[in-house]
Amino acid sequence: MANNYQSEITQFLESYKKSHPETEQRQREGRARLWDKPQDAELQEGFRQARVPQKPYVYSPEE
Repeated sequence: MANNYQSEITQFLESYKKSHPETEQRQREGRARLWDKPQDAELQEGFRQARVPQKPYVYSPEE
């Protein structure tokens, strides 16, 4: 492929972002709302300590 090749999807996305400049900011806000949450280190440590070791094959009968 040539270095300057752009797929139709890439061309569409670039033209969309040019005609809708607020899109990227809205994407960042959506990500922050859903995914970028502060983590509680104490709570995470409690989760780590509460883990139970799992058998290699969970459906094998107890021996």
